[in-house]
Amino acid sequence: MKAGNTATRIIVSVFAIPIIIAVSYFGKAYFLLFVCVIALAAFREFCQIAEKKNSFVNKPFGYAAVIYFILNSYYPIWDVYSSVLVLIFILLLVELFRKNNSAVSNLSATSLGVFYVGFFMSSLIGIREMFIDPFYQRGGYLIISIMAAIWICDSAAYFGGTALGKHKLFRRVSPNKSWEGAIFGFVFAILTMLLAKEIVLQFLPFNLIILIGLTVGVFGQIGDLIESLFKRDAHIKDSSSIIPGHGGVLDRFDSLLYSAPIIFLLLKYFY
Repeated sequence: MKAGNTATRIIVSVFAIPIIIAVSYFGKAYFLLFVCVIALAAFREFCQIAEKKNSFVNKPFGYAAVIYFILNSYYPIWDVYSSVLVLIFILLLVELFRKNNSAVSNLSATSLGVFYVGFFMSSLIGIREMFIDPFYQRGGYLIISIMAAIWICDSAAYFGGTALGKHKLFRRVSPNKSWEGAIFGFVFAILTMLLAKEIVLQFLPFNLIILIGLTVGVFGQIGDLIESLFKRDAHIKDSSSIIPGHGGVLDRFDSLLYSAPIIFLLLKYFY
């Protein structure tokens, strides 16, 4: 990583992290708006990746469906089964009148983008809104702790892999990542969650803290590999250049995107 790029990453992080922490802590409309903006930007980047492979995502439908899933997590209107049923029905019907390349390819890309970004991202709202007054701030502490675990996991994997990496983790998808780096990330994800329990997550049982740490350490890194798979298939380095020094929104939130649904289910069934 070049020195100039590293400096840019640090400067952006110094400004962005306090904002993310603040909206996570206060929750409600602030966090809802944050998740909507992130999801729309991530979906846009996914559309650009799909177009590199000549798949034309139905963007109006996709943007609307992404927002619907997120808003429905905050203001529940329909159950998940009914929502998915209606959305797929509409998507198939609309594609009947489109004339962009392969219908199968377009439908597949649109569906994947909506569920991968919109449905997965809506889990963040589910986690944040799981705790009600007078314990509403617990959701904020949990979101902040999860994000901290992901950030520290990524940093530990990078620096650990740079210093000690010898065995390639998944050469076909991400040739620079190593098993040594992945192990560093895994360990530090768990340690971060254990530290968070001592500071702000005393209300969560120890076994759930460990499970969340394991999820970040394993599935967070898998989420990064999945996004790398998309980019490698499309022959691009970053999902976009919207965040100076960091690449795209998908590049920054891929681990959270893949971890959030699992953490939501852990909380739902084990808390």
